[in-house]
Amino acid sequence: MNRRTTLLGAVALTTALGLTGCSSDSAPELKVTGAFMPQPVSDMAAGFLVVENTGGADRLTSVTSALSDHVTIHETKNQAMRMVTSFEVPAGGELDLERGGNHIMFTDLKKRPRPGDTVTVKLHFEKAGAISVDVPVKESTYNPKK
Repeated sequence: MNRRTTLLGAVALTTALGLTGCSSDSAPELKVTGAFMPQPVSDMAAGFLVVENTGGADRLTSVTSALSDHVTIHETKNQAMRMVTSFEVPAGGELDLERGGNHIMFTDLKKRPRPGDTVTVKLHFEKAGAISVDVPVKESTYNPKK
């Protein structure tokens, strides 16, 4: 084998290993920030948060909570809301559930939480499994500054 063939082989191997490290097949590394629930004014409530992902891609497939037996995830497009079965959490990106956009929806609340209370939710992901999050309840008009 000559030096050129060896060098080309080494470059190809290094490139392949580098691409593997960026692969969406790597494990997701998820962190939840900015969670809040505006105080419900009826038997329905919404939840908002950001899922930051420094690893491979994943999907949020469902949300559960003792607050309600009916917790769903909704997307908002063209000012219309509809239930979806999952949200993508992109590799090296984030899933932003925010007022006026995609969000968590709680219906048939078992009780109405008040500002200062905390609601525990479990976010269920396709690859990362379940993550428990304590969501603080804020006043109904609360909107975080970005």
